[in-house]
Amino acid sequence: MSVQSNSPTDPPPIRLIVEALSRRYGEDSVVSDLSLLVRAGQVTCLLGPSGCGKSTTLRMIAGVENPNSGYISIDGRTVFGGGHNLPPEARSVGLMFQDFALFPHLTVAQNVAFGLRGTRADKARRVDDLLEKVNLSGFGDKHPHALSGGEQQRVALVRALAPSPKVMLMDEPFSGLDNRLRDAIRDATLTILKEAGAAVLLVTHDPDEALRMGDEIVLMRKGKTVQKGAPYHIYNTPADRESAAFFSDINVIQGVSKGALTNTPFGAFLTPGLAEGALVDIVIRPQHLKIDFDRAGRGPNPTTQDGTPARGTVVRARFLGRESLVEFAMDGPDPLRLTALVPGVFLPKLGTPLWLMLRRDKCFVFGTKPKKT
Repeated sequence: MSVQSNSPTDPPPIRLIVEALSRRYGEDSVVSDLSLLVRAGQVTCLLGPSGCGKSTTLRMIAGVENPNSGYISIDGRTVFGGGHNLPPEARSVGLMFQDFALFPHLTVAQNVAFGLRGTRADKARRVDDLLEKVNLSGFGDKHPHALSGGEQQRVALVRALAPSPKVMLMDEPFSGLDNRLRDAIRDATLTILKEAGAAVLLVTHDPDEALRMGDEIVLMRKGKTVQKGAPYHIYNTPADRESAAFFSDINVIQGVSKGALTNTPFGAFLTPGLAEGALVDIVIRPQHLKIDFDRAGRGPNPTTQDGTPARGTVVRARFLGRESLVEFAMDGPDPLRLTALVPGVFLPKLGTPLWLMLRRDKCFVFGTKPKKT
Protein backbone atom coordinates (compact mmCIF):
# COMPACT_ATOMS: atom_id res chain seq x y z
CA MET A 1 0.00 0.00 0.00
CA SER A 2 1.44 3.39 -1.00
CA VAL A 3 1.71 6.06 1.67
CA GLN A 4 2.77 8.91 -0.59
CA SER A 5 0.63 11.81 -1.82
CA ASN A 6 1.45 12.71 -5.43
CA SER A 7 -0.63 15.82 -6.04
CA PRO A 8 -2.39 18.59 -4.10
CA THR A 9 -5.73 16.86 -4.64
CA ASP A 10 -4.61 13.53 -3.17
CA PRO A 11 -5.62 12.68 0.40
CA PRO A 12 -2.97 13.21 3.11
CA PRO A 13 -0.37 10.44 3.31
CA ILE A 14 -1.03 7.42 5.46
CA ARG A 15 1.10 7.50 8.60
CA LEU A 16 -0.20 4.50 10.55
CA ILE A 17 -1.53 1.14 9.38
CA VAL A 18 -2.63 -1.55 11.82
CA GLU A 19 -3.91 -4.86 10.51
CA ALA A 20 -5.39 -7.81 12.42
CA LEU A 21 -3.62 -6.87 15.65
CA SER A 22 -4.21 -9.28 18.54
CA ARG A 23 -2.97 -9.68 22.10
CA ARG A 24 -3.71 -12.49 24.51
CA TYR A 25 -2.73 -13.13 28.12
CA GLY A 26 -3.02 -16.87 28.52
CA GLU A 27 -6.56 -17.78 27.53
CA ASP A 28 -7.81 -14.18 27.78
CA SER A 29 -8.03 -12.19 24.56
CA VAL A 30 -7.40 -8.52 25.33
CA VAL A 31 -7.29 -7.23 21.74
CA SER A 32 -8.68 -9.29 18.87
CA ASP A 33 -8.17 -8.70 15.15
CA LEU A 34 -8.05 -4.91 15.34
CA SER A 35 -7.36 -2.93 12.15
CA LEU A 36 -7.17 0.80 11.51
CA LEU A 37 -5.59 3.39 9.22
CA VAL A 38 -4.66 6.94 10.22
CA ARG A 39 -3.54 9.69 7.82
CA ALA A 40 -1.34 12.71 8.47
CA GLY A 41 -3.29 15.38 10.36
CA GLN A 42 -6.05 12.94 11.27
CA VAL A 43 -7.20 12.23 14.82
CA THR A 44 -8.59 8.75 15.42
CA CYS A 45 -10.10 8.05 18.82
CA LEU A 46 -10.06 4.61 20.39
CA LEU A 47 -13.20 4.80 22.51
CA GLY A 48 -14.60 2.30 24.97
CA PRO A 49 -15.03 1.37 28.63
CA SER A 50 -12.12 0.55 30.91
CA GLY A 51 -10.60 -2.83 30.14
CA CYS A 52 -11.69 -2.98 26.49
CA GLY A 53 -8.12 -3.05 25.12
CA LYS A 54 -7.56 0.61 24.19
CA SER A 55 -4.35 1.19 26.13
CA THR A 56 -3.00 -2.24 25.22
CA THR A 57 -3.45 -1.32 21.55
CA LEU A 58 -1.52 1.91 22.12
CA ARG A 59 1.33 0.08 23.87
CA MET A 60 1.62 -2.44 21.03
CA ILE A 61 1.87 0.35 18.45
CA ALA A 62 4.45 2.14 20.59
CA GLY A 63 6.50 -1.05 20.83
CA VAL A 64 6.43 -1.40 24.62
CA GLU A 65 4.24 -4.51 24.40
CA ASN A 66 4.47 -7.31 21.83
CA PRO A 67 1.37 -8.43 19.91
CA ASN A 68 0.67 -12.12 19.46
CA SER A 69 -0.11 -11.48 15.82
CA GLY A 70 -0.79 -8.72 13.35
CA TYR A 71 0.97 -6.01 11.38
CA ILE A 72 1.97 -2.41 12.17
CA SER A 73 3.38 0.09 9.69
CA ILE A 74 4.46 3.65 10.51
CA ASP A 75 5.06 6.07 7.65
CA GLY A 76 5.47 3.25 5.15
CA ARG A 77 7.90 1.23 7.26
CA THR A 78 6.98 -2.09 8.87
CA VAL A 79 7.64 -1.88 12.60
CA PHE A 80 5.94 -5.16 13.54
CA GLY A 81 5.08 -8.22 11.49
CA GLY A 82 6.82 -10.34 8.88
CA GLY A 83 9.82 -10.86 11.14
CA HIS A 84 10.09 -7.18 12.09
CA ASN A 85 9.78 -5.83 15.64
CA LEU A 86 11.45 -2.43 15.99
CA PRO A 87 12.12 -1.04 19.47
CA PRO A 88 10.12 2.00 20.64
CA GLU A 89 12.92 4.49 19.99
CA ALA A 90 13.08 3.45 16.32
CA ARG A 91 9.36 3.82 15.59
CA SER A 92 9.06 7.63 15.28
CA VAL A 93 6.13 7.88 17.69
CA GLY A 94 5.35 10.52 20.27
CA LEU A 95 3.78 9.45 23.57
CA MET A 96 1.57 11.48 25.87
CA PHE A 97 -0.09 10.15 29.03
CA GLN A 98 -2.65 11.39 31.52
CA ASP A 99 -0.02 12.00 34.24
CA PHE A 100 2.11 14.05 31.78
CA ALA A 101 5.28 12.18 32.98
CA LEU A 102 7.45 15.31 33.09
CA PHE A 103 10.87 14.99 34.67
CA PRO A 104 10.55 16.92 37.95
CA HIS A 105 14.29 17.64 38.25
CA LEU A 106 14.50 19.22 34.78
CA THR A 107 13.32 22.66 33.71
CA VAL A 108 10.58 23.14 31.15
CA ALA A 109 13.16 23.78 28.43
CA GLN A 110 15.16 20.70 29.42
CA ASN A 111 12.02 18.56 29.40
CA VAL A 112 11.09 19.71 25.90
CA ALA A 113 14.64 19.25 24.61
CA PHE A 114 15.07 15.81 26.16
CA GLY A 115 14.44 13.79 22.99
CA LEU A 116 16.04 16.23 20.54
CA ARG A 117 19.24 15.75 18.57
CA GLY A 118 21.52 18.35 17.05
CA THR A 119 23.56 21.28 18.28
CA ARG A 120 22.72 23.17 21.44
CA ALA A 121 21.66 26.18 19.37
CA ASP A 122 19.37 24.07 17.18
CA LYS A 123 17.75 22.53 20.24
CA ALA A 124 17.24 25.93 21.85
CA ARG A 125 15.56 27.33 18.72
CA ARG A 126 13.25 24.31 18.52
CA VAL A 127 12.33 24.59 22.20
CA ASP A 128 11.65 28.34 21.96
CA ASP A 129 9.49 27.84 18.88
CA LEU A 130 7.41 25.10 20.49
CA LEU A 131 6.90 26.96 23.77
CA GLU A 132 5.75 30.01 21.80
CA LYS A 133 3.15 27.86 19.99
CA VAL A 134 1.55 26.91 23.32
CA ASN A 135 1.84 30.41 24.85
CA LEU A 136 4.57 29.40 27.29
CA SER A 137 7.34 31.72 26.15
CA GLY A 138 9.43 32.68 29.16
CA PHE A 139 8.58 29.47 31.04
CA GLY A 140 11.74 27.63 29.97
CA ASP A 141 13.58 28.07 33.29
CA LYS A 142 10.64 26.97 35.46
CA HIS A 143 10.29 23.47 36.92
CA PRO A 144 7.13 21.36 36.48
CA HIS A 145 6.02 21.77 40.12
CA ALA A 146 5.73 25.53 39.53
CA LEU A 147 3.21 25.06 36.70
CA SER A 148 -0.55 24.62 36.72
CA GLY A 149 -2.11 21.43 35.40
CA GLY A 150 -2.94 23.07 32.08
CA GLU A 151 0.60 24.40 31.71
CA GLN A 152 2.07 20.98 32.48
CA GLN A 153 -0.20 19.45 29.87
CA ARG A 154 1.04 21.88 27.23
CA VAL A 155 4.67 21.17 28.14
CA ALA A 156 4.02 17.44 27.82
CA LEU A 157 2.43 18.03 24.41
CA VAL A 158 5.33 19.99 22.94
CA ARG A 159 7.87 17.59 24.46
CA ALA A 160 6.14 14.76 22.57
CA LEU A 161 6.04 16.85 19.39
CA ALA A 162 9.61 18.12 19.62
CA PRO A 163 11.24 15.27 17.62
CA SER A 164 8.55 15.67 14.89
CA PRO A 165 7.08 12.17 15.26
CA LYS A 166 5.06 10.74 12.39
CA VAL A 167 2.53 9.25 14.84
CA MET A 168 1.33 10.71 18.13
CA LEU A 169 -0.10 8.26 20.69
CA MET A 170 -2.16 9.84 23.47
CA ASP A 171 -3.54 7.87 26.43
CA GLU A 172 -6.33 9.89 28.11
CA PRO A 173 -4.09 12.99 28.31
CA PHE A 174 -6.86 15.34 29.48
CA SER A 175 -8.45 13.28 32.25
CA GLY A 176 -6.38 14.97 34.97
CA LEU A 177 -7.66 18.46 34.12
CA ASP A 178 -10.69 20.12 35.69
CA ASN A 179 -13.78 20.47 33.53
CA ARG A 180 -13.52 24.23 32.98
CA LEU A 181 -9.95 23.98 31.72
CA ARG A 182 -10.31 20.74 29.76
CA ASP A 183 -12.24 22.05 26.75
CA ALA A 184 -9.87 24.96 26.13
CA ILE A 185 -6.80 22.72 26.42
CA ARG A 186 -8.30 20.09 24.13
CA ASP A 187 -9.10 22.68 21.46
CA ALA A 188 -5.61 24.19 21.64
CA THR A 189 -4.02 20.74 21.50
CA LEU A 190 -6.11 19.77 18.48
CA THR A 191 -4.97 22.89 16.60
CA ILE A 192 -1.29 22.19 17.31
CA LEU A 193 -1.58 18.51 16.34
CA LYS A 194 -3.27 19.39 13.05
CA GLU A 195 -0.55 21.92 12.25
CA ALA A 196 2.16 19.36 13.05
CA GLY A 197 0.69 16.92 10.51
CA ALA A 198 1.14 13.89 12.76
CA ALA A 199 -1.28 10.99 12.68
CA VAL A 200 -2.90 10.99 16.12
CA LEU A 201 -4.31 7.98 17.94
CA LEU A 202 -6.13 9.14 21.06
CA VAL A 203 -7.37 6.74 23.73
CA THR A 204 -10.37 7.89 25.74
CA HIS A 205 -13.34 6.50 27.64
CA ASP A 206 -15.17 9.84 27.34
CA PRO A 207 -17.61 9.90 24.38
CA ASP A 208 -17.86 13.70 24.48
CA GLU A 209 -14.08 13.94 24.09
CA ALA A 210 -14.13 11.51 21.18
CA LEU A 211 -16.87 13.48 19.44
CA ARG A 212 -15.03 16.76 20.04
CA MET A 213 -11.55 15.59 19.05
CA GLY A 214 -11.93 12.77 16.56
CA ASP A 215 -12.06 12.74 12.78
CA GLU A 216 -12.78 9.03 13.19
CA ILE A 217 -13.96 6.98 16.16
CA VAL A 218 -13.16 3.31 16.72
CA LEU A 219 -15.63 2.03 19.31
CA MET A 220 -14.23 -0.97 21.18
CA ARG A 221 -15.79 -3.55 23.47
CA LYS A 222 -14.06 -6.55 25.02
CA GLY A 223 -11.02 -6.14 22.76
CA LYS A 224 -12.98 -5.99 19.51
CA THR A 225 -14.06 -3.21 17.19
CA VAL A 226 -17.81 -2.73 17.52
CA GLN A 227 -18.09 0.16 15.07
CA LYS A 228 -15.79 2.48 13.16
CA GLY A 229 -16.51 5.74 11.34
CA ALA A 230 -16.95 9.51 11.52
CA PRO A 231 -18.36 10.87 14.80
CA TYR A 232 -21.67 11.84 13.16
CA HIS A 233 -22.11 8.35 11.76
CA ILE A 234 -21.20 6.59 15.02
CA TYR A 235 -23.59 8.74 17.05
CA ASN A 236 -26.53 8.66 14.67
CA THR A 237 -26.32 5.05 13.46
CA PRO A 238 -25.24 3.01 16.50
CA ALA A 239 -24.49 -0.66 15.90
CA ASP A 240 -26.53 -1.85 18.88
CA ARG A 241 -28.27 -0.76 22.05
CA GLU A 242 -25.02 -0.73 24.05
CA SER A 243 -23.36 1.53 21.48
CA ALA A 244 -26.23 4.02 21.65
CA ALA A 245 -26.11 3.98 25.46
CA PHE A 246 -22.36 4.62 25.48
CA PHE A 247 -22.83 8.08 23.96
CA SER A 248 -25.82 9.28 25.98
CA ASP A 249 -28.68 8.34 28.25
CA ILE A 250 -31.34 6.39 26.40
CA ASN A 251 -34.96 5.35 26.77
CA VAL A 252 -35.76 1.75 25.88
CA ILE A 253 -39.22 0.55 24.92
CA GLN A 254 -39.41 -3.23 24.70
CA GLY A 255 -41.84 -5.21 22.57
CA VAL A 256 -42.34 -8.39 20.57
CA SER A 257 -42.20 -8.63 16.78
CA LYS A 258 -45.39 -10.01 15.29
CA GLY A 259 -45.99 -9.96 11.56
CA ALA A 260 -43.03 -7.59 11.06
CA LEU A 261 -44.62 -5.11 13.47
CA THR A 262 -43.93 -4.30 17.12
CA ASN A 263 -46.65 -2.64 19.17
CA THR A 264 -45.72 0.10 21.64
CA PRO A 265 -47.64 2.78 23.58
CA PHE A 266 -46.73 5.07 20.66
CA GLY A 267 -48.22 2.83 18.01
CA ALA A 268 -46.75 0.06 15.86
CA PHE A 269 -43.17 0.12 14.60
CA LEU A 270 -42.02 -1.70 11.49
CA THR A 271 -39.60 -4.48 12.43
CA PRO A 272 -39.00 -6.42 9.20
CA GLY A 273 -36.38 -9.13 9.11
CA LEU A 274 -36.95 -10.19 12.72
CA ALA A 275 -38.21 -13.63 13.59
CA GLU A 276 -41.78 -13.99 14.78
CA GLY A 277 -41.76 -13.58 18.56
CA ALA A 278 -38.33 -11.90 18.66
CA LEU A 279 -37.81 -9.40 21.43
CA VAL A 280 -37.33 -5.84 20.19
CA ASP A 281 -35.68 -2.82 21.82
CA ILE A 282 -36.82 0.54 20.52
CA VAL A 283 -34.27 3.12 21.68
CA ILE A 284 -34.67 6.88 21.76
CA ARG A 285 -32.54 9.53 23.41
CA PRO A 286 -34.22 11.83 25.97
CA GLN A 287 -33.76 14.94 23.80
CA HIS A 288 -35.88 13.34 21.07
CA LEU A 289 -38.83 12.53 23.32
CA LYS A 290 -41.19 15.50 22.90
CA ILE A 291 -43.94 16.78 25.16
CA ASP A 292 -47.09 17.57 23.19
CA PHE A 293 -48.34 20.67 25.00
CA ASP A 294 -51.09 21.27 22.42
CA ARG A 295 -52.69 17.96 23.32
CA ALA A 296 -52.91 18.55 27.06
CA GLY A 297 -56.31 17.41 28.29
CA ARG A 298 -57.35 15.96 24.91
CA GLY A 299 -57.24 12.47 23.52
CA PRO A 300 -54.57 11.14 21.14
CA ASN A 301 -54.65 11.78 17.42
CA PRO A 302 -53.53 8.59 15.61
CA THR A 303 -53.09 10.41 12.31
CA THR A 304 -50.08 12.50 13.40
CA GLN A 305 -46.95 11.95 11.32
CA ASP A 306 -44.99 10.86 14.39
CA GLY A 307 -47.49 8.15 15.28
CA THR A 308 -49.70 7.79 18.31
CA PRO A 309 -49.12 10.06 21.31
CA ALA A 310 -48.89 8.31 24.67
CA ARG A 311 -49.78 9.72 28.08
CA GLY A 312 -47.53 9.68 31.11
CA THR A 313 -47.50 11.09 34.61
CA VAL A 314 -44.63 13.22 35.90
CA VAL A 315 -42.68 11.39 38.62
CA ARG A 316 -39.55 13.53 38.67
CA ALA A 317 -38.41 16.92 37.36
CA ARG A 318 -34.96 18.48 37.69
CA PHE A 319 -33.40 21.67 36.32
CA LEU A 320 -29.94 21.01 34.79
CA GLY A 321 -28.98 24.50 33.65
CA ARG A 322 -29.56 24.69 29.91
CA GLU A 323 -32.36 22.13 30.05
CA SER A 324 -34.72 20.30 32.34
CA LEU A 325 -35.01 16.56 32.87
CA VAL A 326 -38.53 15.20 33.31
CA GLU A 327 -39.28 11.55 34.05
CA PHE A 328 -42.66 9.97 33.31
CA ALA A 329 -44.48 6.83 34.37
CA MET A 330 -46.35 5.86 31.23
CA ASP A 331 -50.00 4.81 31.21
CA GLY A 332 -50.68 1.20 30.33
CA PRO A 333 -50.60 -2.32 31.74
CA ASP A 334 -46.83 -2.69 31.51
CA PRO A 335 -44.51 -0.64 33.75
CA LEU A 336 -42.58 1.82 31.59
CA ARG A 337 -40.66 4.93 32.57
CA LEU A 338 -39.34 7.41 30.04
CA THR A 339 -37.20 10.52 30.44
CA ALA A 340 -37.40 13.68 28.35
CA LEU A 341 -34.96 16.58 28.11
CA VAL A 342 -36.73 19.91 27.66
CA PRO A 343 -34.81 23.09 26.71
CA GLY A 344 -34.81 25.79 29.38
CA VAL A 345 -36.79 25.68 32.61
CA PHE A 346 -39.69 23.21 32.76
CA LEU A 347 -40.56 21.84 36.20
CA PRO A 348 -44.12 20.46 36.19
CA LYS A 349 -45.62 19.31 39.47
CA LEU A 350 -45.38 15.64 40.33
CA GLY A 351 -48.47 13.77 39.22
CA THR A 352 -49.10 16.06 36.23
CA PRO A 353 -50.39 14.07 33.20
CA LEU A 354 -48.83 15.01 29.86
CA TRP A 355 -48.86 13.60 26.34
CA LEU A 356 -45.56 12.53 24.79
CA MET A 357 -44.50 12.08 21.19
CA LEU A 358 -41.57 10.14 19.71
CA ARG A 359 -39.32 11.48 16.97
CA ARG A 360 -39.59 8.29 14.92
CA ASP A 361 -36.76 9.34 12.63
CA LYS A 362 -34.55 9.45 15.73
CA CYS A 363 -35.51 6.01 17.05
CA PHE A 364 -33.21 2.98 16.79
CA VAL A 365 -34.76 -0.47 16.49
CA PHE A 366 -32.73 -3.49 17.61
CA GLY A 367 -33.77 -7.12 17.68
CA THR A 368 -32.53 -9.12 20.65
CA LYS A 369 -33.44 -12.78 21.04
CA PRO A 370 -36.52 -14.94 20.36
CA LYS A 371 -39.10 -14.88 23.11
CA LYS A 372 -39.19 -18.09 25.11
CA THR A 373 -42.49 -19.91 25.13
